[in-house]
Amino acid sequence: MAETRDKLIIMLSVMTATFLSALDQTIVATALPSIIASLGGIEFLSWIVSSYLLTSTITIVIYGKLSDMYGRKRLLILGIGIFLAGSVLAGLSQDIVQLVVFRAIQGIGGGAIMGTALAIIGDLFAPAERGKWQGLSGAVFALSSVIGPFLGGFITDVAGWHWIFFINVPIGLFSIAILTKFLPHIKVHSVKSVDYKGSVTLTLALVSMMLGLLIGGSYYPWVSVQTLGLFAFSAGMFVLFIQAEMNAKEPILPLSMFSNKIFLISSSVGFITSMGLFGAIVFIPLFVQFVLGRTATNSGLILTPLVLAMVGSSMVSGQVMSRTGKYKLMTVSGVGAVVAGMLMLSFMGVGTSDWELVRNMAIVGIGLGITFPTFIIAVQNAFDHSKIGVVTASLQFFRNIGGMFGVAIFGALLVASFNGNSSVAFVQNPEALLAGISSMTSEQVLAVKAVLSSSLGNIFLVSTAITSAAFVLTLFLKEIPLRKTHKPVLEEAGIELAEEEGFFNPKDEPVEK
Repeated sequence: MAETRDKLIIMLSVMTATFLSALDQTIVATALPSIIASLGGIEFLSWIVSSYLLTSTITIVIYGKLSDMYGRKRLLILGIGIFLAGSVLAGLSQDIVQLVVFRAIQGIGGGAIMGTALAIIGDLFAPAERGKWQGLSGAVFALSSVIGPFLGGFITDVAGWHWIFFINVPIGLFSIAILTKFLPHIKVHSVKSVDYKGSVTLTLALVSMMLGLLIGGSYYPWVSVQTLGLFAFSAGMFVLFIQAEMNAKEPILPLSMFSNKIFLISSSVGFITSMGLFGAIVFIPLFVQFVLGRTATNSGLILTPLVLAMVGSSMVSGQVMSRTGKYKLMTVSGVGAVVAGMLMLSFMGVGTSDWELVRNMAIVGIGLGITFPTFIIAVQNAFDHSKIGVVTASLQFFRNIGGMFGVAIFGALLVASFNGNSSVAFVQNPEALLAGISSMTSEQVLAVKAVLSSSLGNIFLVSTAITSAAFVLTLFLKEIPLRKTHKPVLEEAGIELAEEEGFFNPKDEPVEK
């Protein structure tokens, strides 16, 4: 009984830390106008969000591997500490460049939280028990993704934008106190060789890629020396990264994982569905505010059906997996719902009713809520427990990369729509809309609504096509019944069966049949 109580307390603190890290990816959005009005530097607006996402994405897979080597307790507490330090510094920022830098520091801590929190569930619970807890974790991600914009606007209006960062401190300190007392130090892998080459080359590859995505189409043309040069450098670093991983004793992203079909399909689907998630979260409020003419507060509240659907379906799907020990049907139905919802979103226009918008978002939310925790369970179940940190973090890594690509690609489509339409030439770029639509004439407002409605419809249509590819991939996902203990499949079902299934060999390395 005491053990169960301790696990519940640990999970509360872990979910609190996870909520903080995930929330900081979205809470800044509605505070951006106030931040820019206070600090200036509108040309750095997108960097305030992107700097956090970039550093958290880079570090998440590194922390995941280190947690397998040195234990998750120390790294999680360290990550929360770095995150809180970055939060205080961000709240004290005196200019926009400082804020961008301090947001990057926040991301370094956020990567540690995201890279270890989900793996801790694997430490505490056997695969058959993880469903309900991963479902709760998925609900936390969903809640943070949608409540962030509304909460950011509310705190900014009541206390000022600085407090969207300061509010993290008491919550983070509470989480550290609980984790220090109750989280056990799990025995870790004995080999401790840090993959420095892999870490450096991966960092350079992702930084240059992100810079290329940020400046392409806005600061410089896509076909320019600056943009293409960054992409070429990124490609070169990725090649060096792969070479480093092939030769490393303890690679941060073991290439052997990709020989496991469950990991390969799950990471691919995670990449694609994250593009769809960011498309929905980022562009639905834009549609509501500027096409349907709602207020900024309402554009945040309108996402409530999506988050409620995600929370509900995530928790239900987790319970179903825990009871049945199966996940294949859940993945297929979840991604299928995402495709259907995105297709419905693509048909929306100026005349769309609130009911139609709520229905479409709810369908997307149901699909995403089923999808995210299900694939984590499937991947953790397909690997030995000693690799649970790196495989969990790697899956989250590919999801983050998908989100980065999604924002960049859909943002580029939106910019192209504005730049190619003479009727909205008075809007220099879509970011200028943040200054407020109230200063435009009625004719200009109608023009913006028409172009935005068409552009966003095209974005959701592209998202439909992309998520359709993910649906096809889920049909090829192999299903292994969820284990009821921490023992590897080969110990529980016999070496012969495990090798026949093609997922484990006597050395606990995933292999492909």
